[in-house]
Parts: sequence; C-alpha cells; structure tokens
Amino acid sequence: MTPEQQLKSTVSQHTGTKPTDIRLRGAELYFLPVQTRVPLKFGTETLTSVTCARVRVIVEDRRGRLASGWGETPLSVQWVWPSDVGYAYRHNALKDFCEQLTAAWASFNVSGHPLEIGYDFQQGVLPALLGGFNRDCQPRERMPTLAALVCCSPFDLALHDAFGNAHGLPVYDTYTEAYMNRDLGYYLEPAEDVSFDFQGKYPSDFLTLARKNKMPVWHMVGGLDPLDSSQLNGQNVDDGEPLLLSDWIERDGISCFKVKLRGNDAEWDYNRILQVSAIAKEKGDFSLSVDFNCTVTDVNYVNNVLDRLRDNNLSVFDSIMYVEQPFPYDLESHKIDVHSVAARKPLLMDESAHNWEYVRLGRSLGWDGVALKTCKTQTGALLMLCWAKAHGMHLMVQDLTNPMLAQIPHVLLASHAATMKGVESNAMQFYPLASASEAEVHPGLYQRRDGQLDLSSIRGPGFGYRIDEIDRTLDEPVVRCGIINL
Repeated sequence: MTPEQQLKSTVSQHTGTKPTDIRLRGAELYFLPVQTRVPLKFGTETLTSVTCARVRVIVEDRRGRLASGWGETPLSVQWVWPSDVGYAYRHNALKDFCEQLTAAWASFNVSGHPLEIGYDFQQGVLPALLGGFNRDCQPRERMPTLAALVCCSPFDLALHDAFGNAHGLPVYDTYTEAYMNRDLGYYLEPAEDVSFDFQGKYPSDFLTLARKNKMPVWHMVGGLDPLDSSQLNGQNVDDGEPLLLSDWIERDGISCFKVKLRGNDAEWDYNRILQVSAIAKEKGDFSLSVDFNCTVTDVNYVNNVLDRLRDNNLSVFDSIMYVEQPFPYDLESHKIDVHSVAARKPLLMDESAHNWEYVRLGRSLGWDGVALKTCKTQTGALLMLCWAKAHGMHLMVQDLTNPMLAQIPHVLLASHAATMKGVESNAMQFYPLASASEAEVHPGLYQRRDGQLDLSSIRGPGFGYRIDEIDRTLDEPVVRCGIINL
C-alpha cells in the first residue's frame, strides 16, 4: 500500500461521527518578523531576531456553518534546528515548510475533534511531508522532526481555536467525551511497569479545568544576560526596560529564575548559579531551574555541578526545583541512563519530548518530568500531559519566548496543567514592544507584576484571544488555500 493509499484508509477509518465534528476548509499563513532588544543565547548559537508564523484556518461544522481560528508560533531556528549549517538556510527552510503545510492542512479532509484531526495529520501527513521536503533539500542538512513540529504547531493551534469558536466554548471545555469521538486509549499506551488503563479516559480527566487567573512566572537568565553593572561590557539598551537582573527583580517582583548554562564549562556553570542566587536572595525566597540546553553528554557533568552545590552551598542546591534537558535532544541516538541525575533533582525532558512515545522512552531511561510547549502542537502537548500525569511525572510549561498571540495558548496550557510552579514567560525580556497591540487587550499577559501573570483578560470561545479587539494590521498572507471568507 502506498503512503497515499494508507493515509486514505486511515482517514476513512477515523472520520468522526459526533454532531459537533468539524472539517478543515481553508488556511492562510502570515510571517511576522520580530527583532530582539538584547541577544538570546541558545546552546552554542545566539538569537537576535525571529519570524513568527501566524495562521488562520477556516472550518465547517456538520450544518455547513463556517468558523475561523488563529494560531501562532515563533520559528526559533537556533532552538528547533541547532546546526553548523548557516542560519539563513535553516530560516528559509522553516518558512518554506510552513508554506507547504498551509496547502496540506487546507486539503486535509478529516472530520472530528481538533485533537483527532491534529493527531491524524501528525501521524499520516507530517512525516511524509517532512521526508519529501528533506529529499528535495539534499545534499544540505535534513530538517529535524522538532523543527517540523514547530512549523506544524500554529496550524494545530488554529484548529483547536476554531473548534471552540464554532461551538461558542472555551477550548478547554471541549476536551471531554461529549465532544470527542476517541478516548485516550486510542492514542496512548502505558509503560510496561505501570498498571493503568487509558480506555474511557479523556484529557479532561487529567486537566485542572478550574483555571487560576494568577500564576507565578519564571524569568529566564540567558547566558549573555548581564547580572550586574560589571558585566555590561558596554552594552546599553535605552528603551525604558530593565537590563540588569536586580532591576528585573525590583520591577517585576520575580522570584523564580531559569538559569541558562553552557554545559561544557562546569566552573562557569557553577559560578553562574551562585551569582544568580546571590542577587535573587537579596529579595527573599527564590526558586531556580537550571537549563543546560542539550550540550551535555556525560551525566557526571551534571551530577558534579549539583553535588558541589549540595556540599558547599546547600541553600542554593535546595532552591533548585528541577534540571531541564542537559543531554542531546535526539533521544533515540543518545539513550543515556539518567537515573543518577533524577535521584538528585527532578529531571525534565524538553527538546527530546517530541510526543508521548518519546516521553515513555525518556521515562525508561530515568527522566521523571516533562517541560511541555505549545510550539510542539496543542495536540501533542495534551497527549504528553495525559501520559505523564498517568505515570506520576513532574510537569512544567516552558516558553519559546512567545510574543503576541503565541503567549495565550502557552499560558492557558500552564493554567490547566497543574505544573510544578507556574509558567515560564520571557518574551517581555527580549521583545516587549512586539506584543504592544495584544497587551492593550491583555495587559496582565505581557507584563509580570508581583512575580505573576494575570490571565483574567482571557475570555470567550476558543483560546479567548478576543482577536476582534486587538488592533493589529497584518500584511497580505504569504499563502492562502481553500475557503477563506466566512
């Protein structure tokens, strides 16, 4: 059976039967360029600009009524595709792949709940599309799966938003048996050492449906961020925003800090943690996470840094809530036993967690938590959340420096996930002006005050964007496919 025949067979088997089902009818893609006010270091690379992919989809319900939905994701090249290949090549490849995805999504003729449609697309279309794209790119470097997921995510997010809009409901009210044709047993299998049955379970069984409107927010201390005036090195950004860590703490009331480390210089990493802690403790109690950004290949590197903190700076060691993704993100090629790290601190997968099956593999190697991201699709994040919670794993929701619309599904996921502590949100550190239009409607989402974000402005159907109230003028879409006008 050819891939096309296999997909056709899958579609015919999986088309939904609920009266609430929707079907895709059209899609359009926009690119929104954003410049950073200060550089952001990702592993061995530095980000100074990003292109956000914004998507609008049109769906049709069983009565023939049309509705639209929006999704957005920053195409953070350095994070999704670390490589020695030039930035321009990778950046253009991501944009080209988004354009191909627009046509593929608009013509994806499956009806159902957005989680069902999104899952079928990721299983039946995305791998083949990526494979074809990579064959055409030879002899240049192949685009990794993580990059393909990030390109796919604004379409998936827009689909979930459209479903809520079609039915006049917040999207998190639709992750129940009343709206879904398939239970979680269709998608998920428990680990062999766990007795758990996903049959008859739905995402709502694992979500906190009563949303909290105030959440603790994590500040990212980038590898290039000056901590005090001695580290400015002539850097001066006169835009009225803080620059030094103490100024961020003073203005935003931050007490949770994600510390970006090098992963190849243990002395620098150790001292960086101490330096951040010394500044943070001046304002009272604080929490840390440490992020090695996939640069470590030996567990002893992480263990030695943690043990040195435990032995010499116990209060700092105690303040570390979790360790994030020290090891290479290609988990199948780097099956490192990490039980010894997780025995010291919760160890959360991030880049490695492409889907729930990778989370299952990670758990078998000793990872005991997952950092969820909406940039890997809302569908994938929900399935990973459910699998991880069923297996007692730790959960956080991490940022991809999400501006504009991308911020809203991001914080909503955290509010419904019951994370270890709040949500990471750092777009206001690196490009605060990018979200000025959205901040007029949702001020508490794009500024951090008293160490928290305020979600109370999110209301209405879908993701609660209140898109009609946001005064943002878009250029013409770069691609438009299928029905667009309602």
